[in-house]
Amino acid sequence: MKRMLALIGVLLVFLGFAFFNEGGSTKAGSMPRVGVLTLMHHPALDQIQEGFTKGMKEEGYVDGKNVKIDYQNAQGDQSNLKTMATKLVNENSEVLFGITTPASQSLANLTKKIPIVMGAVTDPRSAGLVTNYEHPGSNITGVSNMSPIKDQLKLIKEFMPDLKTLGVIYTSSDSSATAEYKQIVKTAKEMKVPIKVYSISNSNDLNQVSQEMLQKVDAVMVPQDNVIAGAMQTLVKNADAVNKPIFPAVDTMVKQGGVAAYGINQYKLGLLGGHLTASILKGKNKPSTTAIRYIKHGEAVLNLKQAQKLGIKIPARFLEEAQKEGKVFK
Repeated sequence: MKRMLALIGVLLVFLGFAFFNEGGSTKAGSMPRVGVLTLMHHPALDQIQEGFTKGMKEEGYVDGKNVKIDYQNAQGDQSNLKTMATKLVNENSEVLFGITTPASQSLANLTKKIPIVMGAVTDPRSAGLVTNYEHPGSNITGVSNMSPIKDQLKLIKEFMPDLKTLGVIYTSSDSSATAEYKQIVKTAKEMKVPIKVYSISNSNDLNQVSQEMLQKVDAVMVPQDNVIAGAMQTLVKNADAVNKPIFPAVDTMVKQGGVAAYGINQYKLGLLGGHLTASILKGKNKPSTTAIRYIKHGEAVLNLKQAQKLGIKIPARFLEEAQKEGKVFK
């Protein structure tokens, strides 16, 4: 009788264990899953992804060893974003990481339960992702990357004291670029910097619109804009043809042919995102009570070769700052 009762007890424990695992999101002994969704490949977004991987590693998570990281790249196609976001949600990812605003929005549209970490979303409130930066109150938190617009405009005036008209070009369908464009217009007005604004709908517009713009301005300012970043060489080619400088918002775009910037370090954005994702995996933080994190100060970034090619005098104090605290591309 005792043996029978013991056998029944073992069976009950086994059945309970099996039931628990059937209803859970992760089977015992399996690795936690993290889904990463990015809009496209270009140097700035690739830097965010590299930083994310490093941040996770610094927190003890290595892909394939103790965590499964599923990277999905939409290749710039909005319809791909929805398909890939659905895949990541349906495969029971424990945390989702969205690189860019559209990627984060696609994930947010599909789940209110799985924690989502935004990577490099310029204006999370306008994007409809959060309503409160200090206490998001939902399943979303992350990293924001609004450029230091005032510092950037001061830098352009320092490089070009005789500037008459500054061209600003952005993608109207990119919510991050649009948010920064509005801030540029407001700040330029306050600083009495004359600007002419041009917008594109997609990368196919960039060649023609930038050629038109460059006939009417002395220099070009570009906000954080994924479409233009992905087609930066087109803008550089047209600007070089008329010997006019580009002042982008991102370090990688300076490297591609811009002249200078107080740029947001994209790798550091990813690093922060990786640390935050790991802290949620460990149960240390919950998105609803975790404030949005920022990189507020840009780094001095200089493309020395490009400045010399265009015959632009580099302010001595900026050159020193870039050499000591930022980046100099030669």
